[in-house]
Order: sequence, then structure tokens, then C-alpha cells
Amino acid sequence: MKNNKMIIWFVLVITVIIPVYAQQYDSEKDFEIDWDPDVNDGVIITKYIGSKKEVRIPPKIQNYPVTRIGKEAFKSNQNITSVTIPDSVTSIGNEAFRNCRSLTSVIIGNSVTRIGDIVFHGCNKLTRVNIPNSVIEIGSSSFSWCESLVSITIPESVTNIGGNIFWQCTSLTTINVDIGNTVYSSQDGILYNKNKTALVSYPAGKKGSTFTIPNSITTIGDSAFSTCTSLTNVIMPNSVTSIGGLAFAYCANLKSITIPSSVTSIGNSAFADCTSLISVTIPNSVISIGEAIFYGCTSLVSVTMSNNVTSIGAGTFVDCTSSL
Repeated sequence: MKNNKMIIWFVLVITVIIPVYAQQYDSEKDFEIDWDPDVNDGVIITKYIGSKKEVRIPPKIQNYPVTRIGKEAFKSNQNITSVTIPDSVTSIGNEAFRNCRSLTSVIIGNSVTRIGDIVFHGCNKLTRVNIPNSVIEIGSSSFSWCESLVSITIPESVTNIGGNIFWQCTSLTTINVDIGNTVYSSQDGILYNKNKTALVSYPAGKKGSTFTIPNSITTIGDSAFSTCTSLTNVIMPNSVTSIGGLAFAYCANLKSITIPSSVTSIGNSAFADCTSLISVTIPNSVISIGEAIFYGCTSLVSVTMSNNVTSIGAGTFVDCTSSL
């Protein structure tokens, strides 16, 4: 009788555990797969065909480890609200979750080393994403148009961040970097390179109308201040030598900026669509002006430049509708 009770108890435990375990991951039938050419017996998820809102990617499909999330695998899926990526996955392909407009939360497994280009572009409800300490590279425009993202932390493992990574992240107020990172750093929620000679990204949702760039900065990166609508004035030190493309683009309330005589290079569309910008003085040190630098600056009435400027790029003053 005692043995019979033990058998019944064991059966009951197994009956309970198996369904709970099975519920940890979604059905293999919810995913289309292909072989991973770089990993023996590894598979790539090429498309999600399930209907669940909360997606839990299994670490194995057909007994083969899932090693990658493929290009555009979840692109434009309007149903999913959260995704959990298992530790078996080592990379997330370009545009994997692009325009998943209901996606609010992503948990990335601890083996992912690369987040591709435009991965979360247009996920405008995304509020929570962890970047594990395994990630080395974050591709360009990975979080662009994530309009609900408020803060993000870059772990110490990341050594390469692509351009335009936080383009149009209008709610982003804080970018934190792990103190152990050897390539990047942060101060007051602003992303710099490690020794603070390059300003990489100023959060578009950061409050404050005036910002003084630190004296150590020599380079203002591409899109560094783009879509920072709170800023009305930026004070640039004499240490700055280059201003990247789109650096201040779409800063709709930017009225005043002084470009110091140390600057020798201004990238394309650097001040495009700064619709409140009234006047700009370009220093004698600048000899060439890139394309569309003041495109769409509808309030611009005065641009002062020296005879040292030998070339002005196409579209520089297009849609400058005030009496320039």
C-alpha cells in the first residue's frame, strides 16, 4: 500500500511539472527555421507565425539549438507585446523586430553578442529592454523611433555602437554606461566615448533649455543632439573641431548656437529642420559646407560666413523660407 501511494504521488508530481515546463516556451510550430551556416546543427528563426502576445522563444527546435533570430523575423508583427530570447541565441538580425508597434518589453538572453541594425526601429511602445553583458555590438538605428523608451543601460561588454542608435527616442532622458566599459562612458545621462572627447548621444527627452558642451569634447557625433526639442541654446567650447551629420537636426526650439573658430568640419544636414534657428555665424576655420546643412530652417534670417568658404553643398538653404 505504501509503495502504491508513492507511485500515485510520483505520477501526480510529473503530471503537474510537465505542463508547467511546457508552458515556459512557445510551440515549435510557431516558428519557421533554417540552418545556421556558422554553427553546426544550429538553427535560425526566420519567421514567427504564431498568434501569442507574449512570445517565449524555445532554446531548441526539433532538438537543434536556436542560435540566431534572423533578419526581419518578427518585422511588423502588431500582435506581440513581449519577447523573451533564450540564452542559446547569440545574435539578433537586422530589422528583427522593426515596427512591432505593440511590443513593450524585450528580455535578451545572456549569450547575445550582436544586436543588428534597425532591430527595434519603430517599436514606439517599447519601455523595457535589457542589454546583457554578453553584447559587444549594437547596430545603427537599433532603437530609432522607440518613442516610449525612457532609459537604457549600456553594459561594460559593448565596444561598438552604430550611428543614429536613439534617433527620435523622444522620451529618452537617461543613457547609462557601466563604469567598467572601456570604450564608452556616461555623465548626467549623456553618452560619451570613454575619455569624453566625443559626445555620442544627448537624450532627446532630457529636460533643460541650455546645455554647455564639456571643454574636453573635440567631436560632436552624427545625430548627437537630433530631435532634442527642449534645447533652445547650446554652448560649444573652442575644443570642438568637428560637428557630425544631422548633429542638431530636428531641434525644433534651438534658437541660438555659436560655432567656435576651432571647428573645421560640419557634416551634412547638421542643422536641418531647426525651425526656430534665427542666425548662425560660420567661423573662418570652415572652408567647406556640406549638403543640406540648413535645410528646412524656416526661421533662419542670417548666415554669416567668411571668404574662406570655397564650396557650399547642394540643398543647404532649401526651404529656408524667411528672408535670408
